[in-house]
Amino acid sequence: SFQLSARGYWSTWPAFGCGQTILGNHKPCCAPEGRESSNKQALLTIPKPQYLEELESYLRKELQSLDLTEKNAQELKLQPYREIFELFIDNFKTYKPLLSAIKNEYEVTLAHQKKTIRSLEPLKATVTTVSEECTRRILALQEKEKDEIYLLKQEKEHLLKFIDNMKEEKSSLQTQVEYLQASVAEEYARYLNQHDAHKLLLAKLNEMHHERLDMTRRQAQDAKGEDVVKLTLALKVARQDLTKAQVKLNKMIADYGDVVPRRDFESLEKKYADLLQEMNILRKDFDRLHKEYETLLEIHRETEQERDNFCAELQRVQQNCTPRPNWEKCSEVIPGGAERWDGLAVGKTSEQLVDVLLEEIGTAALKEINVFPGWGKGGNVPVYLRHEGEVKNKKLTKKDVVNILKDIWKEKIALEQQTGKRSSLPEFFLSYLQKKFGDAAAMEWSYTLYENMRLCRSNHVLSSFYDILTGKVGEEQYHSQNELISSLQKELAACDGLNSGSLTSEQFRQEADTVRETFPLKRKESVQELVDASGCKLDSTEDTINYISLFEEDEEGNATPFVAKLRSQYVREKQEYLRQLRNKLGGLMEVNADDLKAAFCSIDPDIDDQRLETYLGLALQAGGEGAVAVETALERLLAGDVRRVGPAPGEGSTASSEGE
Repeated sequence: SFQLSARGYWSTWPAFGCGQTILGNHKPCCAPEGRESSNKQALLTIPKPQYLEELESYLRKELQSLDLTEKNAQELKLQPYREIFELFIDNFKTYKPLLSAIKNEYEVTLAHQKKTIRSLEPLKATVTTVSEECTRRILALQEKEKDEIYLLKQEKEHLLKFIDNMKEEKSSLQTQVEYLQASVAEEYARYLNQHDAHKLLLAKLNEMHHERLDMTRRQAQDAKGEDVVKLTLALKVARQDLTKAQVKLNKMIADYGDVVPRRDFESLEKKYADLLQEMNILRKDFDRLHKEYETLLEIHRETEQERDNFCAELQRVQQNCTPRPNWEKCSEVIPGGAERWDGLAVGKTSEQLVDVLLEEIGTAALKEINVFPGWGKGGNVPVYLRHEGEVKNKKLTKKDVVNILKDIWKEKIALEQQTGKRSSLPEFFLSYLQKKFGDAAAMEWSYTLYENMRLCRSNHVLSSFYDILTGKVGEEQYHSQNELISSLQKELAACDGLNSGSLTSEQFRQEADTVRETFPLKRKESVQELVDASGCKLDSTEDTINYISLFEEDEEGNATPFVAKLRSQYVREKQEYLRQLRNKLGGLMEVNADDLKAAFCSIDPDIDDQRLETYLGLALQAGGEGAVAVETALERLLAGDVRRVGPAPGEGSTASSEGE
């Protein structure tokens, strides 16, 4: 613990002792050096405080116990001093806050310095590494550039030698230049002297020449005795004439320098005229070719556009449509092979070929059926199929069916001509079978014929009889088509004056015009289709056309392409006629007699009242319905014999111009 002084204050040794020594030995007149030595002696005589000795003893013990060979020896050494300082602060109660603040500030500063040192240690290592790397690179560069430096030094020495040589050469050349300048100066001086001497010599020679001429002139005058004045005048006149001639010559050269001879001019003019004419011809040819080129270019653009449109259409069709089947494969399964299939498939569309294929499959399956199930005797069953139980299949061929149906038509037409009254085909069909085959076998024939007609849709005789028998098509349509074919056959026969059954190409060409007159409502394209279907070439003069063969049928009732085209045109013209009627009716959902009458008169102004009443009866039925749906009326008209009577409005002039 600290010792207190006699007055109760802290001991301030050695300051206190020093003060006492100074006060006890004060000599005002002594020198400062004497006072300092006396103070040191006084310090040695005053003892240390006990607390100070204890602190120093504790510090010595702690320092002796430390291992100062370690790396952190300085920190270990600082720790005893820190403890001594803390003990010292604790005993100074009055100054403890200040001393603690001082100590803490030192501690913070030391901690900050330690932190800074720790943060700089990696940088020191990095700097050391970078320094070593730079040193290594410098050494490498020095080693690398040593050869280059050596070469540069050699080049430098070589250039220095070259410069010395050039300097020597320059001095040598300078000496030569000076020598040459001196030589040139000497030569120039000698030349001037010679030039002056030459001038003097020429002057003397001229003088001697003039003297000689004068002497010669005098001698000549003395010899001839001519007057000098006369000769002088003659010479003057001659010189004037020479001047005039020279002026005239210069004027002619100036005036006629660009003039060519007439012979050359005429030759060039003729050549120019020929070239001009040839150029005009070539220009006309060029203009014509240019116009043709522009026309061809425009055609090319249109063709290219059409090609692009066709390509786009082809791609659209290829994407949307199914690929066309290979119909040739059907010849492998159809009875009769490829030859029969080629005959069946000629001139038919894919849809028609499907019907032919289904017909062949159906007829083959039909031959394997022995009996048909009866339809019963209900009111909804057609009269010719009313039977209960099984019905035997007669297994008829298509030829037999066609012959029976033709005979039925023949008998029915004959009966109607006798009675003057049209009978129902279903009832006549049953009565015909009962009359010919008996009541017991009539149903067998009826069922067999019905199934054959139902399956054979590609045969016109069977399909038309089936449609009329089932009520899909009116009987008038069948008779109308036959009348159309018969009238055309009569027209062709009228042109055959020899009744040979054949017409020449010229006669057939005239007959084509007759057909246009006989059927004025047919368009030019339709007539051309008939001519193409006949297989005739109108531009040929040697072909002979057997017109009778155009209307013949084979044993199965299949018509020629010519007759088939006539029938298809009949259906197409009727569909076009009804389509115009539908467009004229507009958005009406139901129609009555007045609506239909107005529409028919609008699209067909030449229609007569009787034909109009017939069409109205077909559309509205004989019962006289007040109003029917538009689609129902059109379906009824499509099933009947509906044809245009006169040309459509606006087509009369077109038809006449086409005829011309």
